[in-house]
Amino acid sequence: MDGNHTRTGRLAGVPGDYDDEIGAARVPEHLRDWLADVGVGALVAKLGIVFEELSAERSVATMPVAGNTQVVGLLHGGASAALAETLGSFAATLHAGPGRIAVGVDLNATHHRAASEGMVRGVCTAIQLGRNVTSHEIVISDSAGRRVCTARITNLLRDTPAPQTRPETEGA
Repeated sequence: MDGNHTRTGRLAGVPGDYDDEIGAARVPEHLRDWLADVGVGALVAKLGIVFEELSAERSVATMPVAGNTQVVGLLHGGASAALAETLGSFAATLHAGPGRIAVGVDLNATHHRAASEGMVRGVCTAIQLGRNVTSHEIVISDSAGRRVCTARITNLLRDTPAPQTRPETEGA
């Protein structure tokens, strides 16, 4: 365990219990300890993203169309982009390994068709898994298996930053 973690595995100074959030997203059991410190992220929970598979080479998740639509009732392109970035960033972070993080530096998405109901499913496949850069392609399909969106994300891999501490002030 690195110096940023307490004996229980929680990040020092990070409040909260993310068991419910991790469970609702159906994070695979073998990855729950990895996310116990930080959860899956507020946006993942708000969008209703549910993971089916998570690895550096391939990650899969679903997301409901309902609740993630734009004003005319179609799946919002930003929701598709968020699903794609979530899958690609999680996959890149798994590839990076302990003590490292993935930082998205490029995301592009082409929207092929509208989705207005049901679920969409994103399948993220590694294009390149390098020491410092990863690229993944994400194909998002509707409930009928028709391609809704194709995205590509590039992530930069970096060492986890040291926690910021406040300097002591005299007389405090």
